[in-house]
Amino acid sequence: GLAFGEILSWTLMWSFFATFSNYFLGMFVAIMINKKGIKLKKLWRTVLVMTIAIPQFVSLMYVSKLFDSSGLIGRILGQIPAIDQYLDANHFTSLWDSPDVAKVLLIVINIWIGIPYIMLMATGILMNIPADLYESSRIDGANTFQQYTKITLPYMLFVTGPYLLTSFVGNLNNFNVIYLLTGGT
Repeated sequence: GLAFGEILSWTLMWSFFATFSNYFLGMFVAIMINKKGIKLKKLWRTVLVMTIAIPQFVSLMYVSKLFDSSGLIGRILGQIPAIDQYLDANHFTSLWDSPDVAKVLLIVINIWIGIPYIMLMATGILMNIPADLYESSRIDGANTFQQYTKITLPYMLFVTGPYLLTSFVGNLNNFNVIYLLTGGT
């Protein structure tokens, strides 16, 4: 009973965070890049899209090694006294050995991988929201947050609702990210 409950709760947490953190952060990045006055828009998009250009299993295996105790990021984080003491106190040799740290790393790395997809999709959708909606809302005194909650978000949710549902279900079954990063542990 307890093992099943823990696995089920982690799977639901993973699916929730893997879906919605990517969705909202990807949308935020798209909004920020598409704002008027932002310089080097093509460069920012290119840098973010590079994670899509590299096969996912290659980047996941590489990142897994970066966070290992012998990897660059793992060694740097191991130099931080609080992290070093935590690993020593629990007899962990790597950040991946700690279930709690590994779960946080999985979510953060999945965000890094997932944001570019949502950013590209959101960029296309944002370009199709009529500019006069924003202009008339500004005239009526709406601030940026009100424009987001009353225009941008409803429009995005209407267009991407089916994507969110299939993405959540896909993340319930997303074995490759977790396995490739943790080696199945």
